[in-house]
Amino acid sequence: MSEGIMSKAATMEIPINSNGVSGTLNEDESLEQDLQQVMVSGPNLNETSIVSGGYGGTTEGIIPTSSLKGSISQQGSAHAALSSEELSRGLAVEKFDLMKKWGINTYKCTKQLISERFGRGSRTVDLELETQIELLRDTKRKYEGVLQLARALTAHFYSLVQTQRALGDAFSDLSQKSPELQEEFGYNAETQKLLCKNGETLLGAVNFFVSSINTLINKTMEDTLMTVKQYETARLEYDAYRADLEELSLGPRDAVTLCRMEIAQQNFQTHRGKYEKLRGDVTIKLRFLQENKVKVMHKQLLLFHNAVSSYFAGNQQQLEASLQQFNIKLHSAGSEKPSWLEEQ
Repeated sequence: MSEGIMSKAATMEIPINSNGVSGTLNEDESLEQDLQQVMVSGPNLNETSIVSGGYGGTTEGIIPTSSLKGSISQQGSAHAALSSEELSRGLAVEKFDLMKKWGINTYKCTKQLISERFGRGSRTVDLELETQIELLRDTKRKYEGVLQLARALTAHFYSLVQTQRALGDAFSDLSQKSPELQEEFGYNAETQKLLCKNGETLLGAVNFFVSSINTLINKTMEDTLMTVKQYETARLEYDAYRADLEELSLGPRDAVTLCRMEIAQQNFQTHRGKYEKLRGDVTIKLRFLQENKVKVMHKQLLLFHNAVSSYFAGNQQQLEASLQQFNIKLHSAGSEKPSWLEEQ
């Protein structure tokens, strides 16, 4: 800095005073000019800088602190963005692998299914189990027919009971307004009211029958059939991977084929274990379903027979005893609760 100031001072013009005598700047003025020169050529004090080397050197070693802070924050942001990008990339790769496996499995199963339909592919068959499955499906269809008819009977009989109640009320009203026929209208009114009461009791028994059959069909049987569907899917996958392994076994035994055969063998064993497990599950569920079906239907058929025969025989006490035997509760007379049909 001093060398620059001295060189500038050496070339500075010497001022001439009014008398033509050369004069010199006093020490204070010279110092003030030096400070002004430094302020003009010096750095901006508003920006703090880290300087390597002496003042007045090149700017290669000057690193503004604002740039340093910005660089650190940019590095942190870049690191966070990189981590987020790596995570997204990992999820994308995982989804791609799942889609790839799903596509391969779907292709193999579709190929196996088409081969079975056209009689070109072999199929694993368990005759005893498949006979039981077909019997279950046939039983379910027949029970659904019984359920539909029982619901129709409930609807029609509910209309009959409502008609009997209205007819009984009409007879009762006429017995009060027709003195000459009061006794005859009274008898008929009592008869219709009794039939209406017994009809409500029978409706309670039929409604209980319908509810139990509905639970047996749409919950118990349906649960077993869901396991059957899983078993059939596992059987198709097992046959598809078995056929794939057999096809590879017939090909050349080079390094690539041996590697593919090893992978195919692992997939075959995996699907074989799944198939055998579901076959065992279906066998157990079919046995339990058969036992449960016999118990439920024995109880419900006995209830239905006793209730219907007692109603049409006019045996009110036996009809009520049948409902008490199965712990069925009826609505009280004149209640505002929904009817048995509306509850369905």
